[in-house]
Amino acid sequence: MKDMDIRELPVRGKSLMSSKSKKTVMKHLSLLFVLCSFMASVSAQSFVRQEVRPTVAILGDSYSTFDGYIPAGNQTYYSTSDWAKTGVVSVKQTWWWQVVKEGGFKLGVNDSYSGATVSYSGYNDEDYADRSFITRLPRLGNPDIILIFGGINDNWAETPLGEYKYEGFRRADMYTYRSAVAFLLQSAMERYPNAKLYFIISDDLKEGIVESTQTVCRHYGVEYVLLQGIEKESGHATVKGMESIARQVLAMMGNK
Repeated sequence: MKDMDIRELPVRGKSLMSSKSKKTVMKHLSLLFVLCSFMASVSAQSFVRQEVRPTVAILGDSYSTFDGYIPAGNQTYYSTSDWAKTGVVSVKQTWWWQVVKEGGFKLGVNDSYSGATVSYSGYNDEDYADRSFITRLPRLGNPDIILIFGGINDNWAETPLGEYKYEGFRRADMYTYRSAVAFLLQSAMERYPNAKLYFIISDDLKEGIVESTQTVCRHYGVEYVLLQGIEKESGHATVKGMESIARQVLAMMGNK
């Protein structure tokens, strides 16, 4: 019998795969690696896009309320009952819901209170410090954007305009509109330094309230919109009015 050369025997554990097969496997592994990397990148980008949606907080009065969407204890105006005949019976019909949806934002805290004033002055010479915009300001969470819609009740309650004041505030100053708005915006900028502020001014206010709001907003560099042509019922926005507010607010924010 012919002696077998030991070099011809397969070595245990040593691959018998041909060079061509090895190249094919490596090619498939490379493609699999590239595909996995691509999928991981897409997933990461999608996650980032979801995480960076700006959070919007609302600070308002009756125009910005809806039952079940404001803090417990805050008085509301809008609900599913349509008692005021505005036609607004769903939260999706409110101006702020439309702004959040159409603008691609995330809804944060809505601390609105029906009948509330920016200042501490209320109706019939009552003290509204407990519900004023100033008092509710610290409760907005951690927003990227703050939409302030106020001045309506200060207008109707005939809050004194007072003098323009931007420092050295005292409690007595909070009972006048100009000082109250100034303190509100200054406090908002200090408490929420990374948030973008916007002020919404209704279309049926006295010239003194409108001019005062605009002047204080310009002083602090806060963008504002003076609403136009808002349809109302009993002094409050209807379904069409809400849609119009949303459009004008989105235009102010650059989401035309």
